[in-house]
Amino acid sequence: MADEVILLDFWASPFGKRVMIALREKGVEFDTREEDLSNKSPLLLKMNPVRKQIPVLIHNGKPICESLVIVQYIDETWGPESPLLPSDPYERARARFWADYVDKKIYSAGRSAWVLTGEAQEAAKKEFIESLKVLEGELGDKAYFGGERFGYMDVSLIPFSTWFHAFETLGNYSIVEECPKVVAWAKRCMQRESVAMSLPDQHKLYDHFMARKKEHQAQ
Repeated sequence: MADEVILLDFWASPFGKRVMIALREKGVEFDTREEDLSNKSPLLLKMNPVRKQIPVLIHNGKPICESLVIVQYIDETWGPESPLLPSDPYERARARFWADYVDKKIYSAGRSAWVLTGEAQEAAKKEFIESLKVLEGELGDKAYFGGERFGYMDVSLIPFSTWFHAFETLGNYSIVEECPKVVAWAKRCMQRESVAMSLPDQHKLYDHFMARKKEHQAQ
C-alpha cells in the first residue's frame, strides 16, 4: 500500500515551499491542500491544534508541523541514498544553525521591510541586506551551502529568493549589486526541477505583498 502524503499549504508561504522542494527532491508523490489562512480548514485546526499554522505534512494520517522539522522528517523517511542533511554530526549541526538563522534573520527582517514604512522600513531593509551578506560569507565560492550538493540549508533559504523582486521594487535597491553570490546561487537552485516546480511567480508574489501591505496600513 502506497504512503498517503498530504501537504497543507498556502501558495505564498516560503515555509510550505521548503516542504514541497524536499518532497520533490526525494521523489515523493503528495497531494497539496491549499489553505485559506483567514478561514482555516477543520483539517488544519485538527492536525496543528497548537500553532494552527501551515505547513503541515500528513503522512499516513499522522501530522508533522514546523517546516524545518518537516524537512528533517522527509530526509529521514525517504531516500536515504540522497540525503539533504550531511552525515557528519558537526556539519549537520552547522546546517541546522544556518537554517535557524534564515528563520530568525531573513524572514524577520524581510517581513518588516515590506510591512513597515519610513525610517523603520529603511532599518529593516538594511538588516535584510546585512543578513544576506552574512549568508554570502558562509556560501563563499561553493556551489551550494553544503558544498557541491544541494542540501538542507539550500532548501531552507531558496524559497525566500522569490521575495527579492518585491523587496527591490518596494525598497528601490538592487540585491544583485549588494549580494551577487547569493543571487548567482539562487539562479543555480532554480535550475533544479524540484525548486522551479515549487516556487511561486515573483510578480504574483509582489502583487500579494502590495495587497497585504495595504491591508496592514488600513488597520
